[in-house]
Amino acid sequence: MDRTGIFVDAGYLFAAGSILLCGEKLRRGEVHLTNEVFLDFMRKKAETLTGLPVLRIYWYDGTDGPPTGRHIALAYQPDVKLRLGLVNRQGTQKGVDSLIVTDLINLSRNRAMASAVLLTGDEDVRVGVQQAQDYGVRVHLVGIAAAPGGEGNQGALLKQEADAVCDLSLEEVGTFMACRPLQDTPPAMPVAPTALPTVSPSVVAPAPEFAAEALAAIVEAALAQMTDESVAQVASAGRYSIPAHLDGLLLTTTTKSLGGARVPDAVKKQLRGLFFAACEERSRTPR
Repeated sequence: MDRTGIFVDAGYLFAAGSILLCGEKLRRGEVHLTNEVFLDFMRKKAETLTGLPVLRIYWYDGTDGPPTGRHIALAYQPDVKLRLGLVNRQGTQKGVDSLIVTDLINLSRNRAMASAVLLTGDEDVRVGVQQAQDYGVRVHLVGIAAAPGGEGNQGALLKQEADAVCDLSLEEVGTFMACRPLQDTPPAMPVAPTALPTVSPSVVAPAPEFAAEALAAIVEAALAQMTDESVAQVASAGRYSIPAHLDGLLLTTTTKSLGGARVPDAVKKQLRGLFFAACEERSRTPR
């Protein structure tokens, strides 16, 4: 079939992309990827490289538990197949490379594609490239350009095996990815000295100002990963019927922002209210 399959190694994308943009490898929470812009960019890049229409985009990532909100948002994107491996306690992905290799081989053997556009740097994928080529598939290896003065981020043997190699420039990566250090992480709460007199509850501030800003940033990050359909679903369901996976994403992110502390019920209520209001607002003016 005269189609192109796109294969995206998310671990490589986030790691190499953050190094190029900010000079260091950042955590996932510190990197913002605009899904729709990136997927559209890859479709156009693949069509330019191969001259063929896109079959679909395969997205490979690792997780140490159920799919995250980001994963679920991607899974609902048109023409996207989500493939998840595991992340061990050391933070290392397991099984992701084998998923890429398996799809490369199966799609090639079944003649579902004539070309493959592969965004990765891991040399372990080389065997999949070789076997895809044995079935007549041309493999275009796409990389993230190295930061100035930095080392290459793709295996030499993998680059040698590919039929064609190209790098995404700083300007290109900047169109769909941005480094966003966790400025929304609230500072540590000052501990009041025990010698201070007890203050009447009526004069205690209900919440520090930074809390609202932090929660707003968490809501913004969640919305950036959602489709218009998902946003409309939340807006129509109401603040007391937020889908469980999105509610879990909000609470998990908030827990991390609070340094692992339990999220107080009052903060949960505030978070959900902000999220619902933001979904209502965006549903009226979809992107």
